[in-house]
Amino acid sequence: MTEATIQQYQQIERGYVPQPNQNVPFNTLPISSETLQGLSDPNNSSTSKNKKRSRNQNQSMRKDFKIMTDIQHACIPHALLGRDILGAARTGSGKTLAFLIPLLERLNRANLQTAGYSGVGAFVISPTRELAVQIFEVLRQIGRYHNLSAGLLVGGKKEFGLEQARVLQMNIIICTPGRLLQHLEQTPGFDDACRYLQVLVLDEADRILDMGFQKQLYRILEYLPKPDHSEHEERRQTMLFSATQSKDVKALAKLSLYKPEYINVHEDSANVVPEKLQQSMLVCTLDQKLDVLFSFIKSHLKSKTIVFFSSCSQVRFVYEIFCAMQPGVSVMCLHGKIKTAKRTQIYFDFVQRPHAVLFATDVASRGLDFPKVNWVVQMDAPEDKEMYIHRVGRTARYTAGGRSLLCLLPSEYPAMSKLLSEAKLKIKKLSVNPNKAMSVSKRAAAIVASNPDTNTLAKKAFKSYLRSVHLMPNKDVFKVSELPLDEYAQSLGLASTPSARFLKELKGRDDIRQLKSKNHKLQRLKEQIKAEKLKKRLEKYGEESKKKKELLAKEAQDSDDDDDNGGLLIKKKHTWNNNEDNNDNDGPLPSVEMNAATNRPKKRIRVEAGSNGVNKRTTFNDNGEEEDG
Repeated sequence: MTEATIQQYQQIERGYVPQPNQNVPFNTLPISSETLQGLSDPNNSSTSKNKKRSRNQNQSMRKDFKIMTDIQHACIPHALLGRDILGAARTGSGKTLAFLIPLLERLNRANLQTAGYSGVGAFVISPTRELAVQIFEVLRQIGRYHNLSAGLLVGGKKEFGLEQARVLQMNIIICTPGRLLQHLEQTPGFDDACRYLQVLVLDEADRILDMGFQKQLYRILEYLPKPDHSEHEERRQTMLFSATQSKDVKALAKLSLYKPEYINVHEDSANVVPEKLQQSMLVCTLDQKLDVLFSFIKSHLKSKTIVFFSSCSQVRFVYEIFCAMQPGVSVMCLHGKIKTAKRTQIYFDFVQRPHAVLFATDVASRGLDFPKVNWVVQMDAPEDKEMYIHRVGRTARYTAGGRSLLCLLPSEYPAMSKLLSEAKLKIKKLSVNPNKAMSVSKRAAAIVASNPDTNTLAKKAFKSYLRSVHLMPNKDVFKVSELPLDEYAQSLGLASTPSARFLKELKGRDDIRQLKSKNHKLQRLKEQIKAEKLKKRLEKYGEESKKKKELLAKEAQDSDDDDDNGGLLIKKKHTWNNNEDNNDNDGPLPSVEMNAATNRPKKRIRVEAGSNGVNKRTTFNDNGEEEDG
């Protein structure tokens, strides 16, 4: 480190921070000559052992970094002071150098190699393998004059054993969350080697959390030394960069950062996308999408284009079918099911080519820097405005221009256009030019019919698209019940519409839901009618009760009047038991019956003796006396 650099550090440590300005060169920063040389010397070959790979694959990644971008100019001075950083900037703003330059300077000032220390000094955690590879290549360029070692840990079963033998000697590690956690848990001594960690960088933190790495990230933080809440030089510095400040990101920042500097250079900007980006949208039916895409590619053979789909199966099918159709330009595909080494090769191959088409899933929508991309085409609608912004951010990088095209279904257009307009995105609506439109359905049908593998891919693409639409949370935009399934299957070259079990289950659930809804409505109607009847009954009962009360009151008044005027009425209480004590009360009734009996003509009663004795006739008179003979 030169004497001039030391003096610059002393100046910035006293509180000097440059004021925002445009076209500020890197050489105005108090950084080491090794870093400045790496920034300004893009054509020098890498010092790595594999120089041929560096020249062939990475030459297009070499850049001559002279002027700082807004995020770099705002962030680097604070980071050089050792402060924790919470940075937010739109895509394509140059965040990578904003944390790599302070990282190199921090480790360079610590003199790790001269002190005889060969442990881990810095972690840079990235959400995807491709972004980690890109960061590693930039680090190789600007840090090749430093006496520091760096490693890339991005997954793969075969590479894990080789990584275990070397990871303990790495000063800087660029990695994905899952791979880093695997080494912390399975590599002996690796957690001890991390106890001197000085710099932790979380790039695209919101994307890391969105991809389901929240638990892994918190477990990684448990292995690392806690940040010392003191102001001395040796405490761990953490830099967290995120395009959005969600609730989870704020919780992560609270856990990992100490008194951070919040930097958002585009907070007051009206544009959430690059200023030189021209945005457009196109409304077409689902069965026209393949025709629109093929016609677009044929009309832009001299362009570098990235085409986004919602699922891996769609990317694989479209790649195979377009390779067979030979549109006249190189076509490639990039998705999550491709192995790491192959994905890296495809990435660098696309970067090198001046004209090519890359079919990709959203694995390529965050953080990756594809130089000189002319068009970004979204064949499937994005999940939300954030995904749209990150997709179109693959073009118009830094100060370059670019164009984007969004294809929407008629059922998606009203809600999605409203959503994007609320985000202050100015998107021009286009229409299909019938003179340049080409139909490829017959060619697709012939290819699918002649190749069983392509036929299988077509069926998988059909089902995966429907599943992706069904799983989208915004049901105002994505309506799987309104998709023309037969026409879509025919456009993919399929002779018949594949059966999707989940659609049948969904239809069954919808039918049950509708039936339940009808039953609920009927039940509510019955309850309403019942309530109205009860109300009327209560009203009627109230009137009758009132009349009864009036009648009883009147009878009571009459009874009182009778008692006062001579007692003409005799009140008697009747008891209906058979006790002897009550015989006097029951007397009149038997007497009446006796009188009635005496008035009737009396019958003579004949009593005959049993057959065992002598027969004798006995006669009784009217008074019941026995007569002789």
